[in-house]
Amino acid sequence: MPAKNARPEAAKNPSIKNAEVYEALREQGASKEKAARIANAQAKYGDKGPNAPSHKGGKAPEYEEWSRDELYGKVKEIGLSGLSKASKGDLIHALRSH
Repeated sequence: MPAKNARPEAAKNPSIKNAEVYEALREQGASKEKAARIANAQAKYGDKGPNAPSHKGGKAPEYEEWSRDELYGKVKEIGLSGLSKASKGDLIHALRSH
């Protein structure tokens, strides 16, 4: 059952198995796909065991610390298009909301 104050995408999407984790990840800037993947894995496997998602990933700097060229390279790497003339802020938004 979704959390009371869940975002509409978590509340309306029955494929999200742990809405609380999903919402926390989205608030931290994770994409919808990444947040759903982690929330569902945690709901399925719990916090322990070989298949459980880790709590903390690598130590990559925040997107705000990246140069515009680095952000654009990441956008191209993940296959987003139509952003060749986008500003740094627009690229950050695209990466966080894809």
